[in-house]
Amino acid sequence: MGAAVLLGCAAIALGPAVALVLLTVAAEPLLVIVLVAGAFFWLLSLLAASLLWSVSVQLSGREDAALLLLGAAAAVLLQELCRFACFKVLKKADEGLATLSEDGRSPISLRQMAYVSGLSFGLISGIFSIANILADSAGPGTVGIHGDSPYYFIASAFLTMALVLLHTFWGIIFFDACERRRAGGLGLVVGSHLLTSGLTFLNPWYEASLGPIFILTLCTGLWAFSTAGGSFRNVLKCLSCKQEPEGQAMLYSALQVPPE
Repeated sequence: MGAAVLLGCAAIALGPAVALVLLTVAAEPLLVIVLVAGAFFWLLSLLAASLLWSVSVQLSGREDAALLLLGAAAAVLLQELCRFACFKVLKKADEGLATLSEDGRSPISLRQMAYVSGLSFGLISGIFSIANILADSAGPGTVGIHGDSPYYFIASAFLTMALVLLHTFWGIIFFDACERRRAGGLGLVVGSHLLTSGLTFLNPWYEASLGPIFILTLCTGLWAFSTAGGSFRNVLKCLSCKQEPEGQAMLYSALQVPPE
């Protein structure tokens, strides 16, 4: 039973992200490099947050109730700071690739970099947040035997899935806001990230945390879709599997050799 819970929760938490990596990233070497770079910058934010937490605990003590809230807020701000650093590095890389190409254009667009870096942020953060929970779900033990919620593992899996998707959407919106110099977009990304982190403190009242987080995920996904240039017409075209007709048609008579 423990193995089934482990595999099921892992599939819920990380399945969508792994599927996106396999379908949209794995076949492109440059996108794989961007994926690794994004994970590296998230790990830098984790290292900085860990050092800050260690210093704070030594100075104030673990009994300080406000320390956890401040630590979570600091971790969010450090993640967004590293996301900005990732944008600057990838922007420079995009300009370098455009310089080296024959036609003066980069082989991958900045929007692709934004999507892949956001996906890498979400994937690596999801792995770190769910790893210990998956290890405990393998057993032995019974969930909720001491009066705790029996939905702990399944709720944690859905929460991790939402956070992975949110990081992907935040990456798209954040890069676009940086490129267009829109401070409002940056503020909304940071604010929604802080809000999501704050909602997790409502656990184990999962109705109060999971519901708003999934609503926020849906709204952020629609915002990211619009930011990336998507439209309802494109969705209908994709679902109908129709292809655009060729812009030009060559007549058979044009292929004939002109008379002498």
